[in-house]
Amino acid sequence: MFAGGVWTALLIANLATSPAIPWAVMVMAFFLWLMWQYLGGKWWPRSTREARRRHLRANPVSGQVFAWALLAGTLSVVGLAGFWIVLFQLVKIRGNILPDFSKYPWLTVAFVLVMASVVSSVAEESGFRGYFQSALERAFSVPAAIVIQCLVIALPHGLTQGFNWPTLLFYFLVDLMLGVTAYLTNSILPGIVIHSMGLLIFFVLVWPADRSRLFVTDGGADAWFWIHTAQTIIFTVLAILALRHLARVTQGARAKRF
Repeated sequence: MFAGGVWTALLIANLATSPAIPWAVMVMAFFLWLMWQYLGGKWWPRSTREARRRHLRANPVSGQVFAWALLAGTLSVVGLAGFWIVLFQLVKIRGNILPDFSKYPWLTVAFVLVMASVVSSVAEESGFRGYFQSALERAFSVPAAIVIQCLVIALPHGLTQGFNWPTLLFYFLVDLMLGVTAYLTNSILPGIVIHSMGLLIFFVLVWPADRSRLFVTDGGADAWFWIHTAQTIIFTVLAILALRHLARVTQGARAKRF
């Protein structure tokens, strides 16, 4: 949340003073690098270096594991995108109110959207799937640890997106997928890539179109509604199959951890 606050302050200052030059992106990139170095065990105090490195869980993974994690994550994002669209047409959701970027240079908008995706991904994966979930896994069963982190992160999601059950359910499923991926791979690196990619897809393709979506009762149950319904079901099944295969691929490595 602190990282998000820093990014918001930098972005507001940037757009108010010199929108043609996205300097906030470069400053934020440096801030994220400093944060990543410290959380990963760099610098003072020496007594906590190893603990910080272990808790961050930014462990390298093999190409095979990374590929299967990325495939499962991509399938999940496509399925979740369909689920959001269907849910938006069935239940009243406040949705994500995006600023009007039309008055800013396209290059600035592109850099801002990419950095916004990276900031949220790095901060949440480090804090929740790294430090928090890894600690929970040592104190509780793995399913309980993953569910607890999903419930705790629901608070900041609710504060920014609204405390209504459809929104909280959607984010619960997102955090569940990322939590399972972090556990299976014993790394937050695949999750950061999946999280960033997913946010960018929603920023560019999904959330901007929410305002034009019609409720099913208002004539919104057109062909696209049923296409998105099929999208949700098909890609959810494919994502579960990919996660199950990822679990088989990483079974040996997970057995050694315990």
